[in-house]
Amino acid sequence: MDQTDRRILRTLARNARVTNAELAEQAGISPSPCWTRVRRLEQTGVIEGYVALLSQAALGLPDTIFVEIMMEKHDEAALGRFEQAVLEMPEVLECHLTTGEYDYLLKAAVSGTAGYEALLREKLYRLPGVRHTRTAFALRCLKRSLSPLP
Repeated sequence: MDQTDRRILRTLARNARVTNAELAEQAGISPSPCWTRVRRLEQTGVIEGYVALLSQAALGLPDTIFVEIMMEKHDEAALGRFEQAVLEMPEVLECHLTTGEYDYLLKAAVSGTAGYEALLREKLYRLPGVRHTRTAFALRCLKRSLSPLP
């Protein structure tokens, strides 16, 4: 990956809807080689995909919470059931298997304390194998990036 590829990636990370002509201009190359480079970056997995960022507030889920989850058991079946259930929860934005005292760190979008309570009582606490949770509300997002910039 050279500096031109890095310029392409930085531009796409800021605006994935940029036209190829605009992208080529910002990268300092002509459109045809730019298109070829983007396709190569996609095919090699450097570019994993393109997304639309949705407003949590506009969707009625203005608050972000981080939930640490401790499991009772750590066998493959228990972890697999938990992970499959989390994949089916639309309010869960991210879920990471972690090291340390807790097993998972979950990031979710909720509507205030009522939305938080509903997520806990109606979904998370009903999952088999959940032993303990600890939650923090985000007060403000200082930085949000979906991927690192090259």
